[in-house]
Amino acid sequence: MALRPSLLVLAALAFAGACKPRPTPDAPPADQAALPPGFPNLEGTHGPKIMPPVPKPDFTLTDTDGKPYNFRERTEGKITLLFLGYTNCPDVCPVHLANIAAALQRLGPEIPQQLTVVFVTTDPARDTPQAIRKWLDNFDKRFVGLTGDSASVVALQNQLRMGAAFREPGKTPDSYTVAHSSMVLAFTRDNMAHIVYPFGIRQADWVNDLPLLVKS
Repeated sequence: MALRPSLLVLAALAFAGACKPRPTPDAPPADQAALPPGFPNLEGTHGPKIMPPVPKPDFTLTDTDGKPYNFRERTEGKITLLFLGYTNCPDVCPVHLANIAAALQRLGPEIPQQLTVVFVTTDPARDTPQAIRKWLDNFDKRFVGLTGDSASVVALQNQLRMGAAFREPGKTPDSYTVAHSSMVLAFTRDNMAHIVYPFGIRQADWVNDLPLLVKS
């Protein structure tokens, strides 16, 4: 698969409606020999490669214990999966997290110990730390959940070259949905995201890719 020009292109493909993105079709991985010097060895992975890579953002939000969580410091040099969504999401968010959690269970204890999964809410008005923790525990108690004020979340999306999430009205003021990018960004040990995972990535893809990311 050819290298994509930027995450912005991928985000545009995945950002359609309230948690109803267009899935990216499967494609063979990029030719590792064609990648520039310093690019991690991601040969055999199924997620789309991106160029230029996305630097790991430096931001601080509130974790589910109500404490400040500096993303860059806490995940320095670690394989890190970062996903922005919301707990009332009807499809994309639970499918992504369920597939990652199931893959980690299938891979045994060694792989989960070497990576961090971080979820940031795009719906801070409803997603309290307690609500996020309860929701994430349905998938994996090790998943990190973060929230903050709306301006901080929008600033993060801008750092990641994503379009800002927005509300779509429901039947009542509190029943709105949130349209957001469906990308899971995978940061390798160089603190760069060279690969992303759009909606449509399967559990089997995660089982294949997570060990390769850890080795990269």
